[in-house]
Formats: sequence, C-alpha cells, structure tokens
Amino acid sequence: MVLNNITVIDFETSGLDPIYDRVIEIAAIHCEEGEVVSQFCTLVKYEGKLSPKITEMTGITPQQLRNGMEEETAFRILNRMIGDSLIVAHNALFDLRFLHYSLKRLAGRSFKNNFIDTLTISRLRHPYPHTLQDMCNRYNIKLEKGHRAINDVMACWELLKKLNMEKSVERDINKIGYTAKYGLPDWYPAHAVTELIDIKYA
Repeated sequence: MVLNNITVIDFETSGLDPIYDRVIEIAAIHCEEGEVVSQFCTLVKYEGKLSPKITEMTGITPQQLRNGMEEETAFRILNRMIGDSLIVAHNALFDLRFLHYSLKRLAGRSFKNNFIDTLTISRLRHPYPHTLQDMCNRYNIKLEKGHRAINDVMACWELLKKLNMEKSVERDINKIGYTAKYGLPDWYPAHAVTELIDIKYA
C-alpha cells in the first residue's frame, strides 16, 4: 500500500471517558507519499481538575493547560489538517472516540474518514504485549518520553511504515479488533469493521 494522504493523530486526555473528559494535548502529522509534510502539536486549555496520575504519566501540569490553545481553535486546526485523509493511531478507537465526541460537542457533527488502527494490526500479527512501546521495541523504533502526544505520533508513523513494509496494511483499513474479555466497544465509527481477536501469548 502506498502511504499517501495520511494523518497520524494522538491525544492526551484528562481521563478515559470521551463524554465527560477532555483532550488536553493534540498532536498530528500529515504524510504524503511516505513522508511527513506537516505537523501540529498543542496543549489544549483546560481549567478542570487534573488527576495527579495524568500529570505523572504525561508530565503535563494544570498550570501549563491554563495557557493552552482554546479547544475550539485546536480542533478546527486539527480538522482542517485531517481533511479527507486516512486517520492512523495506535489504539485508534480511544482517539477516534474523543475525536467523535469533541467534534459533536464543538461542531455538531462527527467525521467520516477511513482509518487504520496499528494496535489491531499488531494484535493480529504478533503475540502479546502490543503497547506502542512494546511494538516499537519489536521493530527497533525509537520512542522517547511515551505518553507525550508528538512522540507517540512519530513512533506510530514509523510503526505503520514497518507494518506496511512487512505486509500491506490496505486490508486493515477501518478494522477494529476487540477481545472476548472486553467485548465490543460501546461506540465505534459506523463504517468500522469489527473483528474478534484471540490474543496470542508467544
């Protein structure tokens, strides 16, 4: 598959619930013909209570977020950058859920873009574990300061290239893998193809 017109995204958030929690950091890179041609990264203004656990994981503090970009402006820029491109993320359903609920709240609509989840591909091809860090280790990809959005985006892009080089990822477009333990997610894009994955343990 030719990796063209692709936007890789990653969000850091104030929690796990896309309805009540908020995106606090956005990173995205737009790629054409296998090369990064533009990038966007910003902290997003947030005046709610931020869990110390989130700060511990990301290094993002409440003080930093008070000076972040206005949420509506940040998502307008991101939405323009995504355009009609193929969206890519690791554990894409997490980011797509936040994208969906944020756009619905801010603009009254969602997205219709095709997408690729590198976590689903990783689970289909490799034994456990499948975190972005684990997959980067497997493919000798450098990932510094994971859980900061821009670093995760760059690493996800490199992972996508490795996976595609190994075997075309075209058949994995719009595929969301899920496990019997957790079942189908409560929301996923209407155009997604869901697949039950039996996790392999070496």
